[in-house]
Amino acid sequence: METTLIIENKTGLHARPASMFVQEANKFSSKIKLTAKGKTVDAKSILMIMSLGLQQGTDVTISAEGEDDQAAITALSDLIKSKFGEE
Repeated sequence: METTLIIENKTGLHARPASMFVQEANKFSSKIKLTAKGKTVDAKSILMIMSLGLQQGTDVTISAEGEDDQAAITALSDLIKSKFGEE
């Protein structure tokens, strides 16, 4: 199961939103991956998320596999859509 979104907050996925994203991902038992710019990383690793250098306007795909995959995708999508509460 997966969904694709666009990073909309002006500062992209810098340290604070990346930390929020990882904290949210870690609430779920499913394997969660984030794909952007041709790379796929573990969404539960802040170092891996930060290594993508995600800027405003970047397309990202969240994929999850496991018993709570739908809930994980919904929660992480909502977090991105909320612009991490920054605007």
